[in-house]
Parts: sequence; C-alpha cells; structure tokens
Amino acid sequence: MAADTVPTTEAERDARALHDDGHRIDPAEIAIGVVIGRTSEFFDFFVYAIASVLVFPKLVFPHLDPLTGTLWSFAIFALAFAARPVGTIIFTAVDRAYGRGAKLTIALFLLGGSTAAIAFLPGYQSIGIGSALLLALFRMGQGVALGGSWDGLASLLALNAPENKRGWYAMIPQLGAPLGLIVASLLFMFLISALPAEDFLAWGWRYPFFVAFAINVVALFARLRIVVTPEYAELFENRALQPAPLLDTVRSEWKTILIGSFAPLASFAMFHMVTVYPLSWVFLFTEESPVRFLMIEAIAAVVGIGTIIASGALADRFGRRTLLGATAAAIAAFSGFAPQLLDAGEFGEAAFMILGFALLGLSFGQSSGALSANFQPRHRYTGSAFTSDLAWLFGAGFAPLVALWLSSHFGLIAAGAYLLSGAIGTLVALWLNRELASTIG
Repeated sequence: MAADTVPTTEAERDARALHDDGHRIDPAEIAIGVVIGRTSEFFDFFVYAIASVLVFPKLVFPHLDPLTGTLWSFAIFALAFAARPVGTIIFTAVDRAYGRGAKLTIALFLLGGSTAAIAFLPGYQSIGIGSALLLALFRMGQGVALGGSWDGLASLLALNAPENKRGWYAMIPQLGAPLGLIVASLLFMFLISALPAEDFLAWGWRYPFFVAFAINVVALFARLRIVVTPEYAELFENRALQPAPLLDTVRSEWKTILIGSFAPLASFAMFHMVTVYPLSWVFLFTEESPVRFLMIEAIAAVVGIGTIIASGALADRFGRRTLLGATAAAIAAFSGFAPQLLDAGEFGEAAFMILGFALLGLSFGQSSGALSANFQPRHRYTGSAFTSDLAWLFGAGFAPLVALWLSSHFGLIAAGAYLLSGAIGTLVALWLNRELASTIG
C-alpha cells in the first residue's frame, strides 16, 4: 500500500471514516476543498497583513515614528516569504517519508499554531526588543508552514480539467484570495468600530488570530477528506503528482523554475499594491478612517472575484499566456498613473482599489502554475510548489516595504516603479518561455 493511502494521524483516520460507505468524491468536491484551503491560507495572510499596518507598529515598535515602525513591521512581514522555500524543502522530505496526509496535518497545525501564538504576543512595553524577535519567529513559522501546505489539489484539478476548460479550472483556487480578504477586512472593521481604540490595541486585535486557527482546523479536515482517500491517492500517482527530491528537481528543471517564478510577477506585485500597501499609505498619510478603507477593500475584493471568474472564460478563449501578457501590459500602464489616485480623496481611493482589483482578478486568476505543464511529470509536484514559493518571494514578499519606502521618500508615482518592474518581469518571462518552446519544437 502506498504511503499516501496509509492513515498516519488521527485526523486522517477520521477523514477516511467518512468514505467507508463507498462514497466517491467528484471533481466539484476537489474544487470545494481547494477553495476552502486557499481561503483559510489567505485569511491567515490578510489577518497578519492588516495587523502589520494597524497594530504592530504601535505594539511592537512604539519607540519609533509611525512610518519607521510600519517599515520595520513590513520587514518582518516579508520573512514568511523568505521562509516558504525552506518549508517546501522540509515538508517535501516529510511527504516522501510519511505521505501527503501527514505532511498536510503537520503543516497546517504549524500554520495555525504560529498564527495563534501571535495572538498572545507581548508588546514592546513588556519585553522590549523581544517582542519584535518573537513576532519574527512566529512569522517565519507561518512561512515554513505555508511552504508545507502545498497539497497538489490545485494541480490535480487543473490536470483533470477538459482541454477547453483549463483556464476555468485554473481560476478556481485563486478565488480564495479575495474571499480571505473580505472576511479579514470585515472582521477587523467590526472590531475597530465596536471597540474603543485603547481596547482594540490592548486585546481586540487578537481575536482574528484565534479565528484564523479555528478556520485552519476546518480547512485541514476539508482537504484531508480528499487527499487521503484511496481513489485520489491513485489519481495523484497516475498523474505523477508525487514528491521528488528538490535538488534533483532543480537540477533537471531549473529553466522552467526560473521562468515560472517570473511569469506571475505582475499579478503578485499587483496583489500587494492593492491590498497591504494602500492601507498603509492611507493610514499614515491621510485623515481617512481605517474602517472606511477596509470597507472599500472588501467591496473591491468582490470586483476581484468577478474578474477572476471572467479570467477563466477569457483564458479558455484566447489562451492563458496571452491573457497573462495582456494583463501585464495593462498593469504596466496602471503603474504609471494609478498610485497618485491614493492622494485624490475618497473618490480617488475607491477608483484605485476597484480598478486595481479588476486588473488583479484578470491577472491573478491565471497566474498560478501558468507553466506547470512544462515540467516533466516526475518533477511536476515538487517543481510547481518550489516555483510558487519563489514567485511569491520575488513578486510579493517585499512589495509593501519597497512601495511604502519609495512613496514616502519620492512620492506616490515612485510606488509604481515596483509594480512596473513586476510587469516587465512577467512579459520577459513569457517571451523567454515562447522562445524556449519554439527552440525545443
């Protein structure tokens, strides 16, 4: 019996018990499992991101001015993206030794535990610089766990999609990002509105981190009930979605990994430019209430859901790479004028967010694993995971930090420079991929 079909944890045994009656999971249930899993991960992500603007500069860096404190907060924010490849290395070994179910269980409990630990974080007034060190440790724990939470379900969903529906199935996992943002924004908005500022900073902000842990447990079970069933273990094997040694994968597939890491840079850079960064700018440099701006973010995320769905139909009609190239060009144009809208009052902020999310949805909807089919079958599972880690690191990890530093020193127009670099990276990667394909062909 394969390692993936042997239940190694209590959670796996409970998940398998659901299928003792012979019930078979259909592709729609894979899609539901994928969306639940991605929503839980992005909810964790946005809870931390919002707190890094509204809470951590005052809790962890009260001895610094607000701008410097936020920049340091964003520096710690980036640590998770640097730690993700480490998580992939560690958990690939766990996957090969103990199976996908054990890997997923450990990774999601590490993610939930790191997130819940942040809820108990003491402030600078209590332990001084130790507060920042603990926050950095917990943030790296989140990053390692995110590297290990790759379950292969998105790849399985895409590989089982009909030939003319690849774009439609590719966009389904991406719905988790705006859904996670909506829930996180509304939760923080409620807490800020309902509590006095002192109570929110003292204890109110901690509740979303507890909620994130609870959602992780639900997501774990939703994903385990799919990945531990014999029929899907067999599908993973038949589709060559098995972990391979990372060094062997990098040695054999370095060109695909390199190109694949840069192909989604436009959408990943855009991701933070319309979520984390504008909240920091508005909070630091305007009189705008965070409650109102969080509502704008939630509304704009609904627009993002619509355009992510639209990206599926457009990609199936015109091709995923064509759509990625067109949206990268549009993002490049957006970078030249849109950031200045954040200084144009309430209407400008809303226009920036809605237009930004409309472009983000079209791009982000097709950015995940755009080149995964280029991997050799035996390296597809590990190669896709590692490529995703690098893409998030290069495209998104430092975006809030760089954009806020540039705009605070050189004006809002400079913030578009980071976004423009991501768009250029995507266009170059797509061109190189086409040239490589024509050379091989």
